Amino acid sequence: MRKHLPVLTLSVILTAALAAFPAPAEKRVLRVDDLFRLAAVDDPQISPDGKLVAFTVTTLDAKKDESETALWMVATGGGEPWRLTARGDSAERPRWSPDGRRLGFLAERKVDEDEDEEAKAQVWAFDLRGGDAQRLTQVPQGVVAFDFSPDGRRLLLTIRDPKPEDLLKPAERKEKEKKPDPHVIDRRQFKMDGVGYLDRRRTHLYVFDLESETLRQITSGDFDDAGAAWSPDGKLVAFSSKRTGDPDSNDNHDVWIVSADGDALASSQLDADKGQTLRQLTTNPGPDTQPQWSPDGELVAYLAAVEPDLFWYATPHLAVVPAAGGEPRLLTAEVDRHVYFPRFASDGTIYFVLEDSGAFHLAAIDVDGGAVRRLVAGERSVYGLSVSRGGVAVLMSEPQFPFEVFLLEGGGPRQLTHANRELLAEVRLGKVEEVRFKSADGTEVEGFLTFPPDFNELLTYPALLRIHGGPVGQYDFAFDFPSQLFAANGYLVIRPNPRGSSGQGQAFSAAIFADWGNKDYEDVMAAVDDAIARGYADPERLGVGGWSYGGILTNYVITKTDRFKGAVTGASEVLYAANYGHDHYQLEWELELGLPWENRELWERLSPFNRVEKITTPTLVMCGAQDWNVPVLNSEQLYQSLKRLGRTTELVVYPGEDHGIDRPSFRKDRLQRYLDWYGRYVKGETTRGDGP
Repeated sequence: MRKHLPVLTLSVILTAALAAFPAPAEKRVLRVDDLFRLAAVDDPQISPDGKLVAFTVTTLDAKKDESETALWMVATGGGEPWRLTARGDSAERPRWSPDGRRLGFLAERKVDEDEDEEAKAQVWAFDLRGGDAQRLTQVPQGVVAFDFSPDGRRLLLTIRDPKPEDLLKPAERKEKEKKPDPHVIDRRQFKMDGVGYLDRRRTHLYVFDLESETLRQITSGDFDDAGAAWSPDGKLVAFSSKRTGDPDSNDNHDVWIVSADGDALASSQLDADKGQTLRQLTTNPGPDTQPQWSPDGELVAYLAAVEPDLFWYATPHLAVVPAAGGEPRLLTAEVDRHVYFPRFASDGTIYFVLEDSGAFHLAAIDVDGGAVRRLVAGERSVYGLSVSRGGVAVLMSEPQFPFEVFLLEGGGPRQLTHANRELLAEVRLGKVEEVRFKSADGTEVEGFLTFPPDFNELLTYPALLRIHGGPVGQYDFAFDFPSQLFAANGYLVIRPNPRGSSGQGQAFSAAIFADWGNKDYEDVMAAVDDAIARGYADPERLGVGGWSYGGILTNYVITKTDRFKGAVTGASEVLYAANYGHDHYQLEWELELGLPWENRELWERLSPFNRVEKITTPTLVMCGAQDWNVPVLNSEQLYQSLKRLGRTTELVVYPGEDHGIDRPSFRKDRLQRYLDWYGRYVKGETTRGDGP
């Protein structure tokens, strides 16, 4: 094992290391403030003729303390991208008209200053032949999603039912806001993170005629409808909805088909008219989502999770079913890996994203089945996919660069955008290495190591075990800003994919079902032992932390071992029974642990709160004040317990924030607090720092 060398020999070692690992002198390491220079590219949409790709770029504004999403365009033939929307004018969801002449998008903007101050998201469109963007819709409560019809004359809109105040005039609405009504709740699922308390307002589908500017509702009832897609002839719409039993008591999304030309129907009419106007296409008791029509309109492809008892641990497969009705076929059942974003090509091939072992690959399969073909593979992650008759565009990242837009060509993907070129030219990033190791019971586990930019293989480094959320999810080959920031501050960053993670098959993911903090604990500790055995990590300078389930597993870690010098647990759970009816997981709690008054022993056995006295690690506790995914109650209970026990701890609560911390200044603050806490307790530093 390599040792942490004495300071007296450091200059000699560094001289040899620099000769072996030269770095451009003009480059610097990553800093916290680089968060505000990072451009997040997303949602690529290739034009019907394949000559253009529209996409979004989200940036953080430190002065305004807000984020901004802009529309951009790039020609597939080459050249620099250009910005379509003005600064300070956020927009999202670019979508092409079938003839490629218009680019629609969603934006909250006013046509003139006399309009309501609180503009709602509406559909706007650029005419590519010239002119400013024109507003196409004016829905009082705003639009959630949209798509052009195949003939370009209509829009398929997803709209949530309005609040009563949405229909009032601006002055009346302001007056109403001074005297709000109480929340009156009668649903089993009565709250949702990022939304708040839920009522009976639902999300439904509408068709908007662009010429007559008339809006027609085509679904209704006490259900939410999503994932809507036009049939190729524009006569039908496929969508996903939970319309079997109480939608709050199951996750049984099915694919349905509705006429795009039908009149608005009442809930009772929908139930009575399934054979003509509304037709159920799938009957799988698990979730069937993301329907997509084949070019000839004969088939509908979708994602199907066929083991509903495993809910989020179940693997979604690619399936097809005849649009006229019939038996579905699972096309990827033998692959045993998650699939996402099914898209038909003009020849009937189905493209999709395949999650596999720390990577997300672009894959394809014929509608008749057969072998899955990996079109973009290797150590990279594809997160977005757009297919038109003119080509295929993807959103892709690798460890050394954030997501950018690529065009699929015969020789492989060709990069079209370089949104972070200037930042990447200035900084030295740490090498990222995929590793595999054995857990305590012999199970092979995958992980990623991120090395300091000036890594010297003769030294050992302070190491941070960073645990991902989920638990279903994984670390992958995509660029990861926090890990690179930690590495820039001299840490070896250990990011394992323990059991519970996706990417290794359903059995691997479901291995922690109703057994949290056991096998996954062994796996993350094996990751630390592996990094030490490789001679990279200093066993006397270890830190641990994570957000969401990453925070939950951190709580297990620090109740079971005192090996870590510092811990950061963010948005975690600690006393599970306290969450029933308080967070938004009422159905998931019941499916995995049973009802707390019937199966209380399991609830208590799994709760880290009941072993809190074993925690000796200095622990920073963090959460958003409005988090209803993992409510701040948990963080407060953990903090109060540690404080009462006399442990070193601190509680940080971000006002107005839900589970995802969105405000730019808070995102910076969180990163800086990570560095300060780890610096103080893992490295033994006494000053606040932002890297070398």
